[in-house]
Amino acid sequence: MSETYKTTRAEVQTYFDQIASTTWEQLTSDAPVSRIRQTVREGRDTMRRLLLDALPADLTGARVFDAGCGTGQAANELAARGAEVLAVDISPSLLHVARRRTAPALASRIDFRAGDMLDPDFGRFDHVIAMDSLIHYRPEDSARALSALRERTRGKLVFTVAPKTPLLTLMHWSGKVLPRSNRSPAIVPASFRRLSGELAAHGWSLHRLGRVQRGFYISDAMELRP
Repeated sequence: MSETYKTTRAEVQTYFDQIASTTWEQLTSDAPVSRIRQTVREGRDTMRRLLLDALPADLTGARVFDAGCGTGQAANELAARGAEVLAVDISPSLLHVARRRTAPALASRIDFRAGDMLDPDFGRFDHVIAMDSLIHYRPEDSARALSALRERTRGKLVFTVAPKTPLLTLMHWSGKVLPRSNRSPAIVPASFRRLSGELAAHGWSLHRLGRVQRGFYISDAMELRP
């Protein structure tokens, strides 16, 4: 992958593993949070349901890749549908939370691993879900990453992108102008047209599944098809 992908990956790993692991553990729990974080929690819950609904209801025997699994919410739901889940994240801290929260009845069907979601050693999959795993990367890097995953996916590949709206564009450039050491890596808005063009160059077709907007959370669900 490109140097910009590697640089962003390192920034994301540092943020989630060293700076914000406690924040994300709380955000993905039932613990009380601020009003702003509550909107993010609700938005993420809605988006996760949207992506999961795009996959078959019965996943018995299917090998499903949860790319950027975080604290394991989607991985647990996939396993509950019968899938054999490979759940990968670059943050060992979040994976520790995910393992602790996994129900004993599902633990044998989820393989949590720390690493880069693009590692070819992870093999092939029946389906892939990548929720908010690429929103910090440039469109050209996201396209290369998605293409690499799609080549190893037999069935569906569903994922999210940050849409290019005025609000997200302003937030992106504000982060560049006024960086803070405790701020998460900038979310990079990607227009459908730009990303679709990048992916078409790799031989893939991009399809919209829907948009979720709840307070400070806004994200588009997509499916990548041949």
